[in-house]
Amino acid sequence: MKNAKSKELFEKALKVIPLWTQTFSKSYLSYYKWDIPHFIERWEWAYVWDIDGNKYIDYINGLLPVIIGYNIKEINEKIIDQLNKWIIFTFSHPIEYKLSKKLTEIIPCAEMVRFWKSGSDATTSAIRLARYITNREKVAVCWYHWWQDWYIWSTTRKWWVPKCVQDLTLRFEYNKIESLEKIFIENPWEISCIIMEPMNVEFPKNNFLHKVKELCHNNGALFILDETITWFRFDLWWAQKYFNIIPDLSAFWKSMANGMPLSALVGKTQYMQKIEEIFFSWTYLWETLSMASALASIEFMEKYNLHEEINNNWLYLRENINGLLQKYWLNNFIEIVWHNSWQIFTFKDIKDNKAIQIKSFLQKELMEKWILWFWTFNMSYSHMKDIINETIYIFDISLNNLKNAIDSNAIIEIIWWKEISDIFKVR
Repeated sequence: MKNAKSKELFEKALKVIPLWTQTFSKSYLSYYKWDIPHFIERWEWAYVWDIDGNKYIDYINGLLPVIIGYNIKEINEKIIDQLNKWIIFTFSHPIEYKLSKKLTEIIPCAEMVRFWKSGSDATTSAIRLARYITNREKVAVCWYHWWQDWYIWSTTRKWWVPKCVQDLTLRFEYNKIESLEKIFIENPWEISCIIMEPMNVEFPKNNFLHKVKELCHNNGALFILDETITWFRFDLWWAQKYFNIIPDLSAFWKSMANGMPLSALVGKTQYMQKIEEIFFSWTYLWETLSMASALASIEFMEKYNLHEEINNNWLYLRENINGLLQKYWLNNFIEIVWHNSWQIFTFKDIKDNKAIQIKSFLQKELMEKWILWFWTFNMSYSHMKDIINETIYIFDISLNNLKNAIDSNAIIEIIWWKEISDIFKVR
């Protein structure tokens, strides 16, 4: 791998940027510190090129925002057209209403819309709104809800979150309704809301989502769905339609604008109107380029039946990768937890090798063979059959090398100090 320019710039960036980049999941904590394309300068469809000119198939997709593909002409044109009219204005631009109206038409719970820029913004605004409406402070959480103090303390990376904030957030377990029942019993009429992803690494069982909603309403709490990941990936649009569950409020992000920074808090009018009574404000919330991209992305998805195409291609990839895992007798140690949103690899210890070492070795192999892979397949519309077939071919070689390294007890020798680390535990 030729990455001399990348290494040189990486060394310089470390002196002015903690972890070299702006996002933990993109930092060297999650990859090898040296043997990765630290800087990407060009994108096209499902491919990226680093500053040394190396070309990769990208299965990270910016950590899921890119649902259609990189550098899509039809979307670029809409962004450029809006740029020519300008980006931000003294008063609202008509595109703000146009996109809000569209979201109320396609999202079951969306009667009103408030735009934000990140998942943390959208989920935190939902929490503040729920606390105001219920006049309660405590929150129950499930899965992952970004970096703000009210949530992040419940993960293993909780340092320096004030104790008084920690006491207000309680965690329950997915598909275990008794864990949430216990919270309501131990905190009677103190829970303002529960916030949860409709699913993450497993599907809801035994009517779980509906039981959670009923439990919330029976105890005077709001039911909030965080559709940051599932947005645009279940059914044509959302998980709440797929699972036939309508929340009081819902947060959307990631794939909303195919990579442009835009998120939204949506919900029932009776709750959303209360925003007028509390403080939600930020100068760049009506930035129009992201709204133009969102409208263009929705139009593209409707036109090309994107959901069906992504899922057909994913099932094809899953079937073949699972076949390779069986071929090399690795299926008992490496499993793909699949669903429509993303496809997550889970690892177990093999002989004297820890799961994280197996993961590190496989990432190294794939990077060296021009596939960007975190520990998931973040599928987009641009991952067509020819790209998937190339991926299968590379996985075949990589899994064979992994099996040989395990059999010869050589994994540690090969990855030596390059073993990656888990950023924090949450799922």
